[in-house]
Amino acid sequence: MSAETVAELLHIKLVPPGVARLVAVDPGQSVRAATMLMNQHGIGSVLVIEDGSLVGIFTERDVLRRVVAESRPPDRTTVGEVMTSDVICCQPETPLDDVADTMRLRRIRHVPVVEADGHVVGMVSIGDVNAHRFAVCETTLHQVEEYIFRRA
Repeated sequence: MSAETVAELLHIKLVPPGVARLVAVDPGQSVRAATMLMNQHGIGSVLVIEDGSLVGIFTERDVLRRVVAESRPPDRTTVGEVMTSDVICCQPETPLDDVADTMRLRRIRHVPVVEADGHVVGMVSIGDVNAHRFAVCETTLHQVEEYIFRRA
């Protein structure tokens, strides 16, 4: 199945079917607690939600640049102090190629998917995009091989 938009990719990647896996923290949560949550879920970022609104994103890069490199204590540093607050988002109807270009040009790995009303409905990672593109290429190659060997 090939996705043309972010919404279609989110539909393909839902696990279990019908349930999006969004992991979020409060800005007052400690960096240690947030990184433990990221490790538990095997993810490289968490959304930072306050009073139901997206206020930031906390990524592995934030840990390295703003915690480790600045020798901040992870138990006493809050996510709100070191998160990325200027979050680049996309909408469900955003073409997949556009979000991939944004990730490449802005050098980011995670993009929250936000509806027009501000409700977060998912997260797309560069890994999701690459896995999808690989699957599409694999399917196309299989179809070409079938065509060639059927004709021979």
